[in-house]
Amino acid sequence: METTQSDYSIYRQVVTQLMNDQEQLPSLPMLTLEIRQALARPEVSMIQLVRLIGKDPALSALLMKYASSALLRTRLAPKTLQDVLRVLGMQQVDRVVMLHSVKSLFVLHSPGHKLLFVDAWQRLILKASICGFLARKVGQVPADHAALASLLSEVGSLAVLSAFKGGDLVPTPARYHSLCQAYGKSLGVMLLKKWTVDEAYVDIVREAGNWTLQRQRQIELLDLVNLSLFHAIQVADHGSDLPALTSLAAYAKLNGSHNEVAADGSLALVSQHWDEIHELAAVLR
Repeated sequence: METTQSDYSIYRQVVTQLMNDQEQLPSLPMLTLEIRQALARPEVSMIQLVRLIGKDPALSALLMKYASSALLRTRLAPKTLQDVLRVLGMQQVDRVVMLHSVKSLFVLHSPGHKLLFVDAWQRLILKASICGFLARKVGQVPADHAALASLLSEVGSLAVLSAFKGGDLVPTPARYHSLCQAYGKSLGVMLLKKWTVDEAYVDIVREAGNWTLQRQRQIELLDLVNLSLFHAIQVADHGSDLPALTSLAAYAKLNGSHNEVAADGSLALVSQHWDEIHELAAVLR
């Protein structure tokens, strides 16, 4: 049945109510806050951190997988959580903790909501993996920093689903996409401010998808996020109305070894390394 304006207005009303009552937005889990606070303390011991992180077996497993992944290419795979902390360092651990937490924040109220969430999460993880891969290849920005920024840049899309408290109101994929377009950025900014994350991530939410913005000559975090966004859209929707890759401000900053364009209009650097990108996505998923 064709969607009427009055039909769509019901969904808009639900999301608007969420934005007007920000207490309903998900908070970071208490354990995540404890880990992040501990990581920020210079005097914290390795034993204390291992004990704290070990309370979440899924997080411990993710950190082990991430520290052993192709993204880092360590000589010897870490065997213990203590090894992982040494390999990654405090900043990387903090970012992986955030990556892990985001997925668990959103309570889904029906199989229909779960399908929308899973589809969105798969796309966000692929985009984050492209971003992390590009960061490692291009340099300038740590790969884990780029991956987290890419994921958080669209966290508002996940927050849209948290507006639907009952299982009886499930937007179609097209309606969900429209809601994300209308409210995703605003919700993303609200969430990240609530979580008191680095202001750099909030700025990324605001500017992601601004293809022509150029603030400095050297490639920066936003450029990597926009390049990954471009490729994720291209993968998800071949007929989308994307600009030419070569018109992006981010593309102009790539040097000669990284700026080759493949026949499909993507970066050859991406199209020739999908195996590595999907390997990272498997770790983060």
